Amino acid sequence: MHRPDSAKTWKSTTVGACSRRFGKMSLGCFAIAAAVLAAGPAIASAAALSSQEQKIVVAAAAENPSAIALLEKLVNINSGTKNLAGVEKIGKIMQSELEPLGFTTLWKPMAEVGRAGHLIAVHKGAGHRTRILLVGHMDTVFEMDSPFQKFVRNGDQAVGPGVNDMKDGLAIMVSALRALKSAGALKDAHITIVLDGDEEDAGSPYSVSRADLINAAAQSDVALEFEALATDNGHDMGTVSRRGAVDWTLHTSAKSGHSSDIFSDASGFGASYELTRILDAFRRDLREPNATYNVGLILSGSGATLNSETTGGSASGKPNVISAEGVARGDLRTLSIDQTARIEAKMQKIVADHLTGTQADLQFGEGYPAMAPTAGNRALLARLNEINAALGLAPMGELDPMERGAGDIAFVADKVDALVGFGAAGHGSHAPGETVDLSSFDRQIKRAALLIERLSKAR
Repeated sequence: MHRPDSAKTWKSTTVGACSRRFGKMSLGCFAIAAAVLAAGPAIASAAALSSQEQKIVVAAAAENPSAIALLEKLVNINSGTKNLAGVEKIGKIMQSELEPLGFTTLWKPMAEVGRAGHLIAVHKGAGHRTRILLVGHMDTVFEMDSPFQKFVRNGDQAVGPGVNDMKDGLAIMVSALRALKSAGALKDAHITIVLDGDEEDAGSPYSVSRADLINAAAQSDVALEFEALATDNGHDMGTVSRRGAVDWTLHTSAKSGHSSDIFSDASGFGASYELTRILDAFRRDLREPNATYNVGLILSGSGATLNSETTGGSASGKPNVISAEGVARGDLRTLSIDQTARIEAKMQKIVADHLTGTQADLQFGEGYPAMAPTAGNRALLARLNEINAALGLAPMGELDPMERGAGDIAFVADKVDALVGFGAAGHGSHAPGETVDLSSFDRQIKRAALLIERLSKAR
C-alpha cells in the first residue's frame, strides 16, 4: 500500500532530528536530507519495510559517495596475490573501516603457505540471533608487473584492477554495515567477516589456507559472499550455486626408438599418441550437464618437462624419433562433490586403457569444492526477493551455474546456507579493462544491509 503522507512526515522528522542533534544543518544533515529526498519514492512504495528498515534505506543511499571513494582507495593499492605487502595494506584499511563499527579484528598471517594472510572481524551481538558470516577476498589477479594499476572513473563506469573482483564488494560490505549502524540496527547483530588474502591463487594446502574460513562457518548459520553481482541481459541474478574446480596433470611415457617401428608390438605407439588418445576420449566420453573439462597445456616429445610453476615447460624431439614423454594440464569444473567423484573415476578408467607400449598417470590437485544448489540457498534468495519487492526492484532469478566460476564460499556451503553476489555489477574481471557499474552500488548496499538486518533478527 502507498503511504505518501506517512513518508512525507517521516522525511521531515528525520531531517529535523538531524538538525536538532547537531544544532544546525551540518554537511552530514545535508547529505541525509538529499538521501531522504532521493529515497522518497522507494520509501513511499515500500509498505513491507518497517520504520527501522526505512531508516536503513536512507542511510544506505547516503553511503554511495563514501563507498565509491573507498573503492578508489583500495583499487589504487596493488594487491596481487603474490604482492604480500599490498594485500596486507588492504587488510589494514579494512581494519580501520570495521573497528569503528564495533568489530574486533585479527590479522592472521599465512606465511606457512606463502601468502599474506587473512582478516577476521567479529561483531558479537546480544541474545540468540542468527549468526551471519560475510565472505570476501582482498587480492586480485593483477600483480606488480601488470600495466593495469589505476582506478579511472568515467561517469557511472570505472575501470581498474580488482574494481569488480572484488574491491567493489569490500566497499559495499563496509557501507552496508555502516548504514546499519547509522540506523541503530547493528548493535545486536552477530556477524563474522573473513576476508582471504589469496582467493585468486590459494595457498597450499587448503586445509591450512582455508582453515579460518571453515572454522568461522562452523560457528555461523548463514553466509553471504560479496563477489560481483551477476546479471543476465540486464537483469540482476541471484547465485545459489557455484561450480567447483580441480586441476589435473596427465603424464604419459613410452619406449623411444626409430619412427619406422611405430605401432609395432616391439616399439608401441609412443607417448604422444597415448596422450592424444586419452585427451580425445575425455572430449568424447565425459560430457554431462554442468560439467566442463579444459586442456590448457600440452607438451610431448623425446623429453617433456613442466616448469616449477606448471604454467609452461619445454619439450624436444625429432620427426623420426618416437616420443618418450608427454604431459598435459587442465581443469575439471562440476556442480557437486558427487559429480566430481564420478567424472574423476571415468577419467581414471580412460587413462588405464593403455595403447601398446605406453603408460600413463593422472593426478588431481586439491581443488575448490562445489557449492551445490540447495533448498536453504534458494530460501535465502527468496528472502532477498522479498527485499527486492519492498524496494520496488525486479525479482532476481537463479543464475545458471555455468555462468560463474569457483569461489571461497564453496568451502563453507556444505555447512551453512549461502548466497553469492553482493558486490556491484560489472564485466571483464581478470583482464585489463575490468569495469564496474557504479550505479549498482545503491541497490547493492540497500540489499545487503536489509538482508543482514532481517537475518540477524531471526532466531
